[in-house]
Amino acid sequence: MNRAEDPDGTIADVLIVGAGPAGGMAAKHLVAAGLSVVCLEQGDWESSDRLPTGRPEGELMARQRWHWSPNQREREADYPIDESESDVGITMYNAVGGSTWLWGAHWHRLTPSDFAVRSLDGVADDWPITYAELEPFYEEAELAMGVSGLSGDPAYPAPHRHPLPPFPIGKAGRKAAEGMNRLGWHWWPGSNGIPSRPHGHLAACVRLGVCSKGCPEGAKAVADKAYWIDATASGARLITGARVREITTDSAGLATGAIWIDRSGEEHHQRARVVILCANGIGTARLLLLSKSARFPDGLANSSGLVGRNFMPHPISVAVGVFDEQLESWIGPGGIAIYSMQFYETDRLRGFVRGAKWSLSTGGGPLSIHPGLGRASLERGWGAAAHQKMRRLGHSLSWAICGETLPDPENRITLHDELSDCDGVPSVKVHFRVGENDRALRDWHIERARESLVAAGAVETLSIPVLPNSGGHMLGTARMGNDPATSVTDRWGRTHDVPNLYIFDGSLFVTSGGVNPTATICALAARGARHLIAARRDQKVAA
Repeated sequence: MNRAEDPDGTIADVLIVGAGPAGGMAAKHLVAAGLSVVCLEQGDWESSDRLPTGRPEGELMARQRWHWSPNQREREADYPIDESESDVGITMYNAVGGSTWLWGAHWHRLTPSDFAVRSLDGVADDWPITYAELEPFYEEAELAMGVSGLSGDPAYPAPHRHPLPPFPIGKAGRKAAEGMNRLGWHWWPGSNGIPSRPHGHLAACVRLGVCSKGCPEGAKAVADKAYWIDATASGARLITGARVREITTDSAGLATGAIWIDRSGEEHHQRARVVILCANGIGTARLLLLSKSARFPDGLANSSGLVGRNFMPHPISVAVGVFDEQLESWIGPGGIAIYSMQFYETDRLRGFVRGAKWSLSTGGGPLSIHPGLGRASLERGWGAAAHQKMRRLGHSLSWAICGETLPDPENRITLHDELSDCDGVPSVKVHFRVGENDRALRDWHIERARESLVAAGAVETLSIPVLPNSGGHMLGTARMGNDPATSVTDRWGRTHDVPNLYIFDGSLFVTSGGVNPTATICALAARGARHLIAARRDQKVAA
């Protein structure tokens, strides 16, 4: 296979791998500081006119080209994933904007306790940073992503502000809130990465409720609009259709760039003084493990042996209530109507540590993944039975329970011996089992959520302990820390072993928390980029 050097013969100041929210946030900062930036993205620029939403056949299309799982899509930009030893299916999307094309736009910060789990609860490890250190970067990310919400939630330290006002909680939100009020439990209007009025390159939400399959209005905060339009206009060079297969290093062990393959199968070498990985918790681990050499026989930046280990997805549990009255639960936004942090902190009397956040989301259409209306229910009968189920459309509420996953080194990402992508690059196998504490946590929260639905007047309740395709939060496979023996990067995302190689994505997480991670990923990328800019005169680079 032929290999071509950089087309323009230059060396980038910074090479970013992955054009999702972490890569976009970093690129926007770095080009603004005057650094030359190249980003390699294996997907393409997408456009709203190709989205399935808004079409009569939209729900069918969403299970094909726009499916959450790369194993179902099998597009050229994807790579297959062996899930045979995982309790959850992996969901991701490869494009400019990354998985924010298909995310539900749930926006939550970690809480102060999430950064000190070892100190507070005697399990896992503490982060090398605190909530207070990350707080200004949360605020910056919320402004960039056009987050809408009601400020002042007492579950978070004050001040806890959102740049845009919240959405109405609707009939469904009010009904769920009634049950929470009767029990005296916390709830709060939803905070969403969806602007309630025009914001930057983002349109105002018109509440179609189809957010998780792409917003045809251009309102959901996909990272292409939130970051990449401005970053490329300011000079960042974004190369799409570029599959990275190796991070290259010199004889001194410093990163020199990356080898990537274009859609015609030709190899290229993009040189750079600094490399930043933003390929998500699976893609980053895969690339580090692929980048073996005599100096790094176990994979790049892997002297600790922790690359790929402590994989922490958030298997989502669901509790559903069916009501006699019409609740119009299909009305958007398709993020969160209301949420609850009532049982987020540890109470050892429950028999486990840590907690979960509950999110009340829209129900979607008749083919949506919904335990009251979906395929598993329809298969029990067609004809009159199916019509009976369809009459429930809009009559149900769903609490999605995002519970903490404790780190376990046996939950890991490994290179596959046989499976590869269409360019012949080895793919990965996911090893993940729900742990004892995690299972007890989810079972307990499901029962409390069902109690709240009954208190709200539900005539029937259903539950799913683990949604099969809920492995979309890919965290922890290259954790940050102060000790090179027990972590992959330092507190800024710089790898201990390769001082000009950084990681800014969800791989850095030391613990998973019990909330959706995008807010924290964006904040970590902003913090890491700012530090890289401030310390650039002292940055060691290859000769």
